[in-house]
Amino acid sequence: MTALVGNTRMRFVFFTNTPAHVHLYRRAVERIETAGHDVLVMARDYGCTVALLDWYDLPYRVYGACGTTKGSVFRNLPRHYANIVPAVRGFDPDVIFGVGAYAAHAGLVSRTPVVLVLDSEPTSLDHALSRPFTTAFLTPHAFRKGLGKNHYQFRGFCETAYLHPEEFHPSGDIRSQLGLDAEEPFVLLRFNAFGSHHDIGQSGFTAAQRGRLIETFADHATVFVSDEGGRLDIEALPARPFDVHPALLHDALSAARLVVTDTQTVCTEAALLGTPVIRSNSFVGDGDMGNFVELERQRLVVNTADFDEVVETGLDVLRDETIGTAWRRRRDEYVGGLVNLTDVIVACAESGDPSTVPSLERWRAGMDGPPSGTPEPLAGGSP
Repeated sequence: MTALVGNTRMRFVFFTNTPAHVHLYRRAVERIETAGHDVLVMARDYGCTVALLDWYDLPYRVYGACGTTKGSVFRNLPRHYANIVPAVRGFDPDVIFGVGAYAAHAGLVSRTPVVLVLDSEPTSLDHALSRPFTTAFLTPHAFRKGLGKNHYQFRGFCETAYLHPEEFHPSGDIRSQLGLDAEEPFVLLRFNAFGSHHDIGQSGFTAAQRGRLIETFADHATVFVSDEGGRLDIEALPARPFDVHPALLHDALSAARLVVTDTQTVCTEAALLGTPVIRSNSFVGDGDMGNFVELERQRLVVNTADFDEVVETGLDVLRDETIGTAWRRRRDEYVGGLVNLTDVIVACAESGDPSTVPSLERWRAGMDGPPSGTPEPLAGGSP
């Protein structure tokens, strides 16, 4: 990789295939542009990805669209690559950053070094398609799968690129945006569409379970629902749609009394913001992703496949405010020791060599080890 040296003006491509990827790279894009370098964000029109790029005023080009149904990405692949290849070649980047195969293959056809930042062990097909063409993989310290000799780890999560205390500053008016009183407690329910290629064979809450969550929690707090698939009839239930701009999601997660989800990213985000969060889907159990094992070990997430436990744990949080207070204290102590991933990404671009970035080290298995013993109760004075 080539380093940012002196006044040399360089060119970088960032791939944002999902809304989470926009958040992962947006602060690095802003810093690199401010330093006088050229940036092109290659975006997939999926969910609120484009809305976020517009909100943050990032320099993007849409290479294609993708729906939330299984198989949509595969049907659109030929068109995506037909748009990606000439766009990247024409921009002639010095380094490409991304998350998976799109970025890796763009590096192949443009003969450009590629850095992938990722955190999902189950996406084995994507890893296999990316590995031969990737200059460096960067993963969280809890990542449990080795990706080869160019695999580096950082002490943090992908979400610490934008939710590290140095990066995240809540706007302060999310309650008024949601139409809530100053002290009105609210619950945010986030439901996954399970339409991505890595979701094949996986599942979350059923329609009946979603309805029961809303009916149960509505007796204790205002309930907001963010339904990725858009199939839930919220008007027939005692809940409100989460219909503010998606860029305000993290403000809402930070202010919520409770978050319950069958998604992955929102779970990690809530945990890093110190909000009690319960995650339940078919990934939970033996072989779960390292991020969630680590966050549960730190008592910042409750992972369970037992729906009754989801309901009872959620009610415990809503009935006892001290649980949330203890949760935030644990978060403050833990997050203070994590790296700002945006600093790491920019340092990689500046140095041209991940091995010289102080916050990175060669990946090794079992950095923190599995959780020991049975998790302690949610309430209690000890952090």
